[in-house]
Amino acid sequence: MTTRPSPSEDRLLAYAAGTLSPPEAVVVSACLAMRPDVNGWVRRLQDVGGIVLDDLDPTPLQSDALARALARVDADTGEVVAEPPLNDMPELPEPLRRYPLGKWRKLGGGVEVRDVHAPRDGDTRVILLRIAPGQATPKHTHGGVELTCVISGAYATQHQAYRAGDFEEADEETLHQPRVISDEPCLCVAALDGQIILDGWLGRLIQPFVRL
Repeated sequence: MTTRPSPSEDRLLAYAAGTLSPPEAVVVSACLAMRPDVNGWVRRLQDVGGIVLDDLDPTPLQSDALARALARVDADTGEVVAEPPLNDMPELPEPLRRYPLGKWRKLGGGVEVRDVHAPRDGDTRVILLRIAPGQATPKHTHGGVELTCVISGAYATQHQAYRAGDFEEADEETLHQPRVISDEPCLCVAALDGQIILDGWLGRLIQPFVRL
């Protein structure tokens, strides 16, 4: 598909099938809006799914299905009304413009976080992260899965650099400390399950004060 950091094939298959959790789907959709190469691969998956559906035996409709469909057609004025953006950040990919945003919260060390009021799934929710140039998050692992898509700027971990449109998947086995390597702040959208878990004795000391 591509050598750039991208969603895993399993995650894209779940997205194409509509079985990905809502918060994770929001972050994947932001990546697809920025990555025509990955988006094209997902569309091919969806086309294959449509062919499979065509091969299935038809399911009988309810007796009033046609009448209900015609009633909806009669009620349709034919006017297409564009939905206005629901937040104040025009730099976001189009899928993220559909959701209201909370206020920016400063976590210290040049790190800010903003809630995205997208659908949640248990403890999994969507946030925006903005980190100043040259700054890093505390070294941490995770209480669950964390999916991150870079919107602007760039950051690097010990193993990989991530730039606009790139996608990182992390979990309980991932220990990393993203550091911004761009001259501009790095803006990311993330689906976060639970809280990050800070590493070391100092991390454990300040853990109660770091809430994403």
